[in-house]
Amino acid sequence: QVQLAESGGGLVQPGGSLRLSCAASGNFYTIATTGWYRQAPGKERELVAAFTSGGTTNYADSVKGRFTISRDDAKSTVHLQMNSLKPEDTAVYYCKIGVRMSIIFSRVDDYWGQGTQVTVSS
Repeated sequence: QVQLAESGGGLVQPGGSLRLSCAASGNFYTIATTGWYRQAPGKERELVAAFTSGGTTNYADSVKGRFTISRDDAKSTVHLQMNSLKPEDTAVYYCKIGVRMSIIFSRVDDYWGQGTQVTVSS
């Protein structure tokens, strides 16, 4: 199995910054995909940032220019740097990592973190 450990959430004032981290552990062959999602009260879960299969990044329009997704392959970790935070960024943030479990099989299985609360308020 694969376990995801999220960290970095908390309470921050508008205009502040937070850096979320998500580390994958367990037995797997490679990490295939990575992304961050969020869900605010009364709203559906939405994609925030992700790496595409081609190695480029994809961001929601609402966070472009403020958020940056990055990876540390040596530590099997994905980060989300969040700058210029706004109250509307308040949500539970979830990381999703797709892993290839075996060198034999090409299937990719998705794993979700349990979420970390980000609250932007004065």
